[in-house]
Amino acid sequence: MINMEDWVTIRNIKIKNPNYGTRKIAEILGVSRNTVKKALKSDEAPEYNRNIKINKELEPFTEFVKESFVKKGLKASRILNDLKSKGYKGSKDALYRYIKSELQPIKSKTNKDAFMPYSTKPGEQFQYDWAEYVVQIDNKSVKVYIHQTILGFSRKKFFDCSLTINQGDVFTALEESFIFFGGVCERIQVDNAKVFVDNASKTNLIWNKRFLHFCGFYGIKPTRSIPGHPWSKGKVEKPFNHLETHFITGNEFSSFENFRNRLKRYEEEVNLLVHGATKEIPDITYKNSELSSLNSLPVHPVTGEIKRYVGFKEEFRKVGSDCLVSYKSSRYSVPHYFARSEVWVKVIYGTTLQIFSAKNKLIASHTLSLKKGEVIINKEHYKNYRGDNSDNSIKTSVSRLVKRFKSYTQIHQFISNVKVQKRINPAYHLNKIVNLFEYYSDKDCILAMEEAFSFNVFNANFIKGYITNNTTPKKESVNLFNIDLPSGDVKRDPKEYKL
Repeated sequence: MINMEDWVTIRNIKIKNPNYGTRKIAEILGVSRNTVKKALKSDEAPEYNRNIKINKELEPFTEFVKESFVKKGLKASRILNDLKSKGYKGSKDALYRYIKSELQPIKSKTNKDAFMPYSTKPGEQFQYDWAEYVVQIDNKSVKVYIHQTILGFSRKKFFDCSLTINQGDVFTALEESFIFFGGVCERIQVDNAKVFVDNASKTNLIWNKRFLHFCGFYGIKPTRSIPGHPWSKGKVEKPFNHLETHFITGNEFSSFENFRNRLKRYEEEVNLLVHGATKEIPDITYKNSELSSLNSLPVHPVTGEIKRYVGFKEEFRKVGSDCLVSYKSSRYSVPHYFARSEVWVKVIYGTTLQIFSAKNKLIASHTLSLKKGEVIINKEHYKNYRGDNSDNSIKTSVSRLVKRFKSYTQIHQFISNVKVQKRINPAYHLNKIVNLFEYYSDKDCILAMEEAFSFNVFNANFIKGYITNNTTPKKESVNLFNIDLPSGDVKRDPKEYKL
């Protein structure tokens, strides 16, 4: 039976060379004269028949491969891994030939938009997006959000996850990516979600003020993807396809912490794979060619620590006399010296409640309760606190200060000055100071005492005012992810977009 390739070739030769007879064409192509005659006689193309011989090792799995590739859209590399787990002993090449010859033409019937890839210089551009998935965690269907930031030049990727998706979650994920990369690019490409833009109109773009403030804090210029133009954010869109097929689909996780840890291992793996477009390994390209081009992160001028964005306050709260803050029908402790103070709170990753002072200092972190009416207490917040003042002896406070700051040559003079200035109640002030110091580093405490010498003011209120306004409390150890999980079964809410 004549195949399509011979039919097309014979007829093209005849059209270009009308004087050629069947014998001449048959000699040129090395086919029989009857084949040439059939091709010239038939005006209808023959049905295309590949006659592909399927590898015997692959034959029992053809239906599984077809469903995985055509219906589920899995990559060949992922299908190969799944086949091996099912007992496939054949070669990679046999599978790839079958997919290319038999399945790719079926899948290719779906038209796809074509676009020109956009290249960027080292340090020029981030791209950021999130995707929503329902995954199996601890035998439950749980809705999670995966955040991704990618460097436009090297294609190095950062992944993180959360149980909620709000502006605080997005900003936290972006900040974590900045720290991960060790700097920031000149600009960031985002989509038209409401956390970024208030009006996505092509002619009247209005950026969200908080997002602009966030970008200004880090010195990044925001740019957005134009609706209907897939090229503008393709670098961050394509990795989500790989993530879904190689990490999400078919996997189960024991806990949210386990999910995040495996996501970070996946992150390490993909950054060491040769990128399809650049033909380079992202991690190596990043280290050799892009890291040095990133702009520096903002740092505290005194401590040298990386500064975090706290330019918006989500919800204000009043601390009770019991040192507890209410949030969604549960209560959470703060250090006792913040009793009756005004604070503000925010939730990150959907897992952790962070509590800040009025001066934007992080003073407490708690795993978020998913139940109502719970009281979550960190006992350290009440350490050495006595409402009746019964243990606030000068002897105890002095002993604690001297023991801790024995290398500080001025410690005895500092204690003496507190006693002299506060002759009526020196025990009260010494106790307040020593308890306050429990939440700060030795360096920060010494700076506060030096400031007291400078102004010749030695009381608890002065020390508290200086140290809470100019330094940062020691970080508490909080597990952000080992928590009870809510269920979820929906994709990104269209209301996230305002077009």
